This record gives sequence, C-alpha cells and structure tokens, in this order.
Amino acid sequence: MSKSAKLPTMKDVAKKAGVALGTVSKVFNGIPVGDEYRIKVEQAAKELGYQVNVYARGLRASKTNTVAVILPNLIHPFYCNMADLCCQDLAARGYRMLLSTTSYDPKTEQGCIDMVQQNKVDGIIAITYNPDLEVKEDIPFVIIDRKFHNTVPCVSSDNYAGGQLAAEKLSEKGCKHLLFLGISSRVPGEADKRSLGFESYCASNHIDYTIEKVWDDEGIDALIAFLDGATAKKNFPYDGIFCGTDMLALQIIDYLEKHQLSVPEDIQVIGYDGIPKFALDEYYCSTIRQPLDQMAATAVDILLSDRSAAPALVCLPVTFCEGGTTKR
Repeated sequence: MSKSAKLPTMKDVAKKAGVALGTVSKVFNGIPVGDEYRIKVEQAAKELGYQVNVYARGLRASKTNTVAVILPNLIHPFYCNMADLCCQDLAARGYRMLLSTTSYDPKTEQGCIDMVQQNKVDGIIAITYNPDLEVKEDIPFVIIDRKFHNTVPCVSSDNYAGGQLAAEKLSEKGCKHLLFLGISSRVPGEADKRSLGFESYCASNHIDYTIEKVWDDEGIDALIAFLDGATAKKNFPYDGIFCGTDMLALQIIDYLEKHQLSVPEDIQVIGYDGIPKFALDEYYCSTIRQPLDQMAATAVDILLSDRSAAPALVCLPVTFCEGGTTKR
C-alpha cells in the first residue's frame, strides 16, 4: 500500500462483504451474528487488510485493556524479569503492557505517570523511587517492592524473613563472624528490612556480626573502602557475608578473590534476589530467592480486582538456593 493510499474502513469492509455496516460493527465487537455473515465480514477484512482499532474502541468504552508497567531500567535482571512476567500475566488476562523506564530519576517517573494517565491506561504497576509521586486517585495503582502510600497496595518478598534466613544459613554452615553489606536508596523501601532481619537473627542467637550499609550515591566504592580496611588486617575478620543483592554479591566475591580470599573455602557468601544464569536452572551465587512469578501475578491480580479489599502490603515467602558460594 502506498503512503498516499487510504486505510480501509468499516464501510469498505461492509461493502465488500455485502452486509450492513451494523453487522460489521457487531462482528468486530463480539456481538453474535449468523455464521454466514461473520465469515463474510472476516474474509472481507482479511482481503482488505482491515485491522480493528482496539485502542479507539477502548476509549469509547472507558477501557483500553492496557496496563502501564514503570521500572527503573531493564539492565538489572530483577527488573527485566519482572517486566517479562508482568507481560505474561497481563496477556493471559487479555491485557497489553505499556512499558516505561525511568533510570531512577524522580522527574522522569512523574513524566511517565503523566504520559500514561493521558493515554487512558486501565492501571499502573510500578517500582518507584519518588516519594512525592502524583497519581490520580481514580487510576488503579500497585507498587512492587517499595511502600508508597497506605492507599496504594504494595507487593514484595518477605525481606525481613530473607535477612533472617541468610544469617541462619551462614550460621548452620559454620560461620562465626558474619557481615552484612548493602547499598541503600535514600528513599525507604522494603529492601531495607533485609539488614534488619539479618541483625535480628544474629542478635537473638548471640552471633558476632557487623552491618555495613552505604547510600546509593556513595556506591560500591564506599563498601570497597570498608573492605580494604578489613583486608589490611593480618586476618580477615569475617567468614560469612550476606549481600543485599546478588549483583553486589558478585562484586564482593570478585574483590575477595583478587585479595586471595577463597569463596566458599575461606569466606561464604549469600546474595539476595535469586538471579539465574542465562538459560540455566543455576544461580550465580548462593542466594535468597524472591518469588518473582508470584510477585508479578499478585500485582496483576490486585490491579485488576477490587483494590479496596487488598491489604496495604503483601509479603510473599522467600527460599534459600545453593549457588556454589556456600559450603554444602
């Protein structure tokens, strides 16, 4: 079809099929008509290359069957897996996903929210780092992994229990001196509870422990500076390390091995997230696995149901998975 050619319309389909315009409308809107008429309309539409404008039809019905998913980026495996799972769950319910990324920038987040509100989406699922985010009250909104407002349901893994489980596993595997390493956002979130659970278990069971957390604008360099001080001592003082994420765990393991500290022989390491190796049912490190499939499905379920009955926070259980950085 040339650029100047007009796209076929419903009138064109009706003329080619030899039926009334109202019959074509009924077929495209799922209203029962005789099989003879339906077949004629479908065949005419196929021959003409006519496509139903689902979005325009949705606007007329005040529903577009489109849900916006807003994430910080698609580089981190947690976010790209979450995007894929949300897409699958929405598609299974007859919805399309409109995906936006924000690079952790609060202004970009608000811009994404404003854009999708103008496009009349049926709801928003987001991971936000903007505590002042403005969302219209009449738009269904669900947050993942970061508490936003008591009126907005939040779906998360049980981060506190995950911290406890990491400390418990390190202790069971013979570690006596434990260390938590984490990089935190200045915007409070559910992930902050990982260190609290870790600390609680250690304190309750009289295990020697240290908590070392830095802000995200300080980054890995601040943690490396802390480790430099520890490795400068004659004997490295920790034999078990729990890292706030798997990605951080991989960076810490690389650091330790460069300083001739063997993992897991000298030091055992556990991460958090449960990131699998590409196309393999294996993990990059021993880890506390978040149930991403359940988190995505729960977020979609809440968004598309009566949110007034949903709790402010849904915490889903985590599990420990061996990944070769702890002793079996």
